[in-house]
Amino acid sequence: MTNYLDFERPLAEIEGKAEELRAMARQNEEMDIEAEAAALDKKAGNLLRDLYKDLTPWRKCQVARHTDRPHCKDYIEALFTEYTPLAGDRNFADDHAVMGGLARFNDQPVIVLGQEKGHDTKSRIERNFGMARPEGYRKAVRLMEMAEKFGLPVITLVDTSGAYPGKGAEERGQSEAIARSTEKCLQIGVPVISVIIGEGGSGGAVAFATANRLAMLEHSVYSVISPEGCASILWKDAGKMREAAEALRLTAQDLKKLGVIDRIIGEPMGGAHRNRDAAMQAVSDAIKSMLDEIGKDSGKKLIADRRKKFLDMGSKGLAA
Repeated sequence: MTNYLDFERPLAEIEGKAEELRAMARQNEEMDIEAEAAALDKKAGNLLRDLYKDLTPWRKCQVARHTDRPHCKDYIEALFTEYTPLAGDRNFADDHAVMGGLARFNDQPVIVLGQEKGHDTKSRIERNFGMARPEGYRKAVRLMEMAEKFGLPVITLVDTSGAYPGKGAEERGQSEAIARSTEKCLQIGVPVISVIIGEGGSGGAVAFATANRLAMLEHSVYSVISPEGCASILWKDAGKMREAAEALRLTAQDLKKLGVIDRIIGEPMGGAHRNRDAAMQAVSDAIKSMLDEIGKDSGKKLIADRRKKFLDMGSKGLAA
């Protein structure tokens, strides 16, 4: 069953009619409705292209949050082999919002890390909707240290609305844990490749996305705060999230112009959730290309280039 976003309602009506016709034909074999259904399919395809031809920033936020969009766990299962998850921060607990472990990418040993939102009510609660606690970031630090020790590239898959702001998380040093994870990204002498596959929210995303190469899926978003949070602060009205989304310049297209990200990964028409296999293949190709670009660089060069990349970022943004 397809889950439609608010702006896709006209599309839902057309595709629903086509499915109704085919359901009637299955019950009555004498009915010949294929021509009419094919016409509806064509109309739906044209409408889908029109809807996604020029999405507003707010609509991109909606697509990035789509319930059927592939998540970290889906990408790990599809793109990596011999995945061996590693649990816990060796200090407090295991944070299920953060997945990570040893794996092979195209038969190359790597460390893979990411935030997992879950796909249904039970798994979303277990994964805390992809919002990591301090132990999640400390788990990430532990895995990045392992990557450096054994000379393994680090691949991160970012998909979070932000770090968990709960009382317990703050008591256990949430901001310090985020800072340590960001610092570790900058320090390790191995390639760090990051892909924002859905939402990249605030420091919770930066702690995984401080990379030599940073890519975003075409309809993903990356910002210092959610549009709703921004609107609540600036206008005291969360309902102005559309205006906030415009002001935040959170789309992949804006961030590529600003020099924040290195590349945009194209999505299938209608978003990654409409053709998961094609979306995952596009991410796989992008990761391979980025690894090929920097995979033979020395540790000192990787660290220096990473540092320069982020020091230069502000000046590029101001110039834009």
